[in-house]
Amino acid sequence: MTFTPVDRPDGSIEFWVTVRPRASRSEIAGIRDDTLLVRVTAPPIEGEANAALVRTLADALDIPIRRIVIVAGEHQRRKRLRITGLTSAELLARLEQFRMQRA
Repeated sequence: MTFTPVDRPDGSIEFWVTVRPRASRSEIAGIRDDTLLVRVTAPPIEGEANAALVRTLADALDIPIRRIVIVAGEHQRRKRLRITGLTSAELLARLEQFRMQRA
């Protein structure tokens, strides 16, 4: 399988993310199979890792935090996210730019 964000009719996209809490730094770590891998420094306690995930993605993608919602997997490492106001093509382009900056 490959990482493929799904465009929704309401103008949002959905995709899978795997979160690695308690990392040494918060970052987008790449794509693994069909998910975006994101490392966060926060522990998986009382929603801290979820909040760190949303902040990390919002910063990396240059979008407001309020546009990112966890729609499934709130208490699991694998989560389904929805981002409003972004197409799958825009997401993939922003992720590519981010990876090129880190190289």
